[in-house]
Amino acid sequence: MALDGQTGRGATLLIAVMCLSQVLGMLDNATFSALIVLFQKQWSLSNTEIGWISGIYYGGYAAAVPFLVALTDREDARRIYLFCMALGGFAAVGFAWFAGGFWSAMAFRLFAGVSLAGTYMVGLKLLTDLISEKKQQSRAVAYYTAHFAIGTGVSVFVAGEVWQLLGWQWSFLVAGIGSFFAWIVVLLFVAKGHRPSHHIPLHQLIDFRPVIANRPALGYILAYAAHLWELFALRAWLVAFFVFSLSLQPDTAYDWSPTQIASWVFLLGLPASVIGNEFSVRFGRRRLLTLIMGVSALVGFTIGFTASLPFVVVIAAFTLYGITATADSSSLTSGVVANSDPARKGATMALQSLAGFAAGSLSPIVFGAVLDLAGGAENTLAWVAAFSTMGVGVLLGPVFIRYLGRTEPLSKGMKH
Repeated sequence: MALDGQTGRGATLLIAVMCLSQVLGMLDNATFSALIVLFQKQWSLSNTEIGWISGIYYGGYAAAVPFLVALTDREDARRIYLFCMALGGFAAVGFAWFAGGFWSAMAFRLFAGVSLAGTYMVGLKLLTDLISEKKQQSRAVAYYTAHFAIGTGVSVFVAGEVWQLLGWQWSFLVAGIGSFFAWIVVLLFVAKGHRPSHHIPLHQLIDFRPVIANRPALGYILAYAAHLWELFALRAWLVAFFVFSLSLQPDTAYDWSPTQIASWVFLLGLPASVIGNEFSVRFGRRRLLTLIMGVSALVGFTIGFTASLPFVVVIAAFTLYGITATADSSSLTSGVVANSDPARKGATMALQSLAGFAAGSLSPIVFGAVLDLAGGAENTLAWVAAFSTMGVGVLLGPVFIRYLGRTEPLSKGMKH
C-alpha cells in the first residue's frame, strides 16, 4: 500500500517510513569519520587530507543539491529520491572494494555526497508535498530532520562494531546494503510525489534570485549554514578527539569504545531537535534560536580544554554539546519552509541545502588545517583552536536571523 499522508494515520505512517528509509540510507554517512584513526595510519594521511575526505562528502552534496532539489518543482520527487538512493548504495560498495588511498577515497565519498543530496532534502520535499496539513507538516519536518542525527549516530555505531568483527570493508558493504533496502521500502510504501501544476522552465529551476529576495527565508538559510558549519565539523572529528582524550587518561578500562560514545552524542540529536522545534512553536523561533546557538558557540570555544580531564567529564561535556549543536536543526528548517514561497519551495530548500552543506563541507577541512597548524592532534591547545572555529561559525546564525528577519512576524506559532 502506497502512503500519501492525506489522513492522520496515513501521515503518521508516512513519516515513520520516510524516517526509517533515511536512517537506512545514511548508514554510509559517518562510516569514514568513525574509522578516521584507522585510515590515517593505514594510508599515511595528514589531518588536512582527512579533512578533505570528510569534507568532499558534503561538497558533493552542495554541488548536486541545487539542481536535484530545485528539480522537484518540476518533476516527481520520489523518482529523484530512488535514483539517488541507489547511487549511494553503489558508492558505499565501491568504497569497500576499490578505495585504497586519498584520491580513490575522495572519489567515492564525492558520489556518496551526491546521493545524500538527492535523498535527504528531496525526501523532505516529498514528505511535505504529501502531507498538506500545516501542524502535521511542521512536526513531519521536525521528526524527519531530527532523524538525520539518528542516521549519523547509527552509522558511527554500525561502522565501529562491524569493523571490529569483520574489517573496515564490511562496514561500507553493510552501509551499501542499507541504501538498497531503503530503496525497496520507498518504492513499495511511498506514493508518487505530486507533479507541480505550474511548469517552471528547466533553465529557471536554479534561479535563486526570487529566493534571495525573500529576506526572512534567506536569514534562516544563512543561519542553517552556520549551524551545519558547526555540526559537520563535530561529526567529522569527534571520534578522533575521543581517541586523543583517552590517550591522556590513566590506564583504566572503559567499556565503551570511541565510536560507541560518539554514537551516543549523535543520537541526542533526535530528542534535542524535536524538543527544540516544539519550544520554538511555543516561545518563538527567533528567540529560541538565539539562545541555543549562543550557548553552543560558548561550548565550542571551551570544550577543547576538557581533553585531559577525567573521561566522565569529557562525556558529560560532549553530551551537552550534542544537545546544543542539534537543538536548532528542526527549527531552522521549519523557519525556511514556513517563510518560503510555495511556488518556489523546492528552490528555497535547494538554496538552503547548498548554503548549509557548502559550509559543512568546508568546516572539517578548516578544522583539520587549524589542528595541523596549531600543533597537531597530540596537542590539547591545537584541539582548542580547532573547536573554536566551530564556535565562531555558529555564532553568526543569530546575527543572520536578526538582520534579515526584521520583516518576519514576531508572534508565536507557525508564522515565525
